[in-house]
Amino acid sequence: MAYRVCFVCTGNICRSPMAESVFRARVAEAGLEDLVEVDSAGTGGWHEGESADPRTVSVLDEHGYGTEHTARQFQPSWFADRDLVIALDTGHLKALRRLAPTEEDALKVRLLRSYDPVAGGDLDVPDPYYGGRDGFEECLAMVEEASTGLLASVREQLEGRPG
Repeated sequence: MAYRVCFVCTGNICRSPMAESVFRARVAEAGLEDLVEVDSAGTGGWHEGESADPRTVSVLDEHGYGTEHTARQFQPSWFADRDLVIALDTGHLKALRRLAPTEEDALKVRLLRSYDPVAGGDLDVPDPYYGGRDGFEECLAMVEEASTGLLASVREQLEGRPG
């Protein structure tokens, strides 16, 4: 059974699709695409059925990442088949932990930047939606930095799984 990682932001059109695309690329580069499944969602359903924000798509395309995406809302039942639920900021972390049906499920929720050893005390990836293109570039840089540590952690989890 695949190790399943879901990235979650507010509306699933900016930060979480960006994190999904970057992490999927990292998984492929590591040759783990048969072992790790990656998806994303939002804490709210405002953008369900929409594509990623055009600025997200543009920044990802310019940096060589794929961008096929349809926004959707995270459902509490998804905890049952996800190994890790990655929140993009503290607000998402709290919302997801409140949604978790069990304490075990709540422990699956982690902040993306907690996997970046140089992130310091501010572990939020700021929402670029209301700003300019620079915010999307900054978001991508943060996601890329944290994805390296996240991949290392997922590898450890895979090694510890019964074969």
